[in-house]
Amino acid sequence: MPPSNFAAARNLYNRDSVLSASPARLLVMLYDRLLLDLTRAEAAQLAEDWQLASAQLLHAQEIVTELIGSLRPEIWDGGQGLLAVYNYVLTAMAQANMRRDVEKTRECISLLEPLRLAWHDAALKVSMQEAALRRDAVG
Repeated sequence: MPPSNFAAARNLYNRDSVLSASPARLLVMLYDRLLLDLTRAEAAQLAEDWQLASAQLLHAQEIVTELIGSLRPEIWDGGQGLLAVYNYVLTAMAQANMRRDVEKTRECISLLEPLRLAWHDAALKVSMQEAALRRDAVG
């Protein structure tokens, strides 16, 4: 398959994966990409590739903005705390970008990685519960 056909097939697969994902899976996908962006930004900052670092940090900010927009802090006790974390890392990412501050990028990674792992665990539990409900409904 020529490279352009391969890229088109990969893009179609990725699009279909997102469109068919459960809300829990979508959240996990966002967190995975967020941490990937921050890790790439850190590497670019260390290499003094400021253009790439900026692009990665800006994309990470877009993801956090999306997370903020989808958060409904009024429906659960931890909502306001999570909103505060999102707002803090959004500001920290902007500072990391403007000041070319790799330590700010690392701080964002250290704050968000435990959340990413927690969402992975939660999504796995939801998936297991849904599978159990399907088994019970069939059996």
